[in-house]
Amino acid sequence: MSKKSSDKFQMQHIFRPLKRASKWPIWADVIARLSVAFFLIGIVVLVHWIDRAGLKDSHDGHISFLDVVYFTMISVTTTGFGDIAPVSDRSRLIEAVIVTPIRIMVLFIFVGTAYNFVLKRTWEKWRMARIQAKLTNHIVVLGFGVSGSEAVKELIARGTDPGCIVVIDQSGTRIEQAEAMGCNVLQGDASNDDTLIDVQIARAQAVLVSAGRDDTSILMVLTVRHLSPQVPISVVIRAQDNELLARQAGANNVINPVSFTGLLLAGSAQGAHVADYMADLASIGGRVQLRERQVSAEEIGRSIDQLASAGRGLRIYRGGKPYGFWETEAQRLEAGDMVVEVIRCEECEASVPGG
Repeated sequence: MSKKSSDKFQMQHIFRPLKRASKWPIWADVIARLSVAFFLIGIVVLVHWIDRAGLKDSHDGHISFLDVVYFTMISVTTTGFGDIAPVSDRSRLIEAVIVTPIRIMVLFIFVGTAYNFVLKRTWEKWRMARIQAKLTNHIVVLGFGVSGSEAVKELIARGTDPGCIVVIDQSGTRIEQAEAMGCNVLQGDASNDDTLIDVQIARAQAVLVSAGRDDTSILMVLTVRHLSPQVPISVVIRAQDNELLARQAGANNVINPVSFTGLLLAGSAQGAHVADYMADLASIGGRVQLRERQVSAEEIGRSIDQLASAGRGLRIYRGGKPYGFWETEAQRLEAGDMVVEVIRCEECEASVPGG
């Protein structure tokens, strides 16, 4: 990722997460907070009523239940007006030891509620709008299970700024894991239009889908393709029968982990080092790497065997059609061609004895 792209993500890298789904509805949270506050106030009313003999009313000298409720509300929410006051030693001790701590707790509940539902929500809404305005050329990962989390780890290992990755998942635990890795996170349903619009799916660089279920993954692909007709989509599909459905839904790349495992097993049967080399190609930790890139200006007119990167050209894509290195089309590169090549991983070689 270029420095320019990294700078674009500085804002959302600071202001994570984008959104968190509340465990309770807002109204339930408000009712719970107010219930606790009034429960504490009820305790104070009961204590004052039991100890009403220690209170003095300067107005008529008589303490009624209404006077107790009035004195409780005034003493809990303010410092009092002095018209009703504790006069006995026991009453003053009760005010100091019982009522004062409850007063502090009630004030914290009221202030915390005002902060959470007025100031905090307004602030988070404002900063989320700023984050959304900055989101562009990012990678969106739908689903943070085994495949999704491994994909994010590999992206980061390959040099992608975690601030350029947005993870969407419904699991709070998975969201916390993604956030700990430095990614932007959004807890919600990735097959919902509003959720994807929140992360500016139309301006994404790529979308990786791994929902854990083929039907859910295909639904996500359909939703993404509906909102963003051009974005590249890669999806994990576990049943071979569903691979065609995923492509029809709009996926550019369909990865079947079961089929890949079969390739590794078959490769190991044909030679001791075939499976090892295939795994080497697929991982950032290997001594060689597969890379896809566009043909550079200086390579136009050359053969796929004469790449400026010194990599080994394997295949080109021209007009959406693949051509192998042995085919005539690959002997003369054209502008707009995409090249798949094998390159050295010098950092990995340095870590291998004798590499």
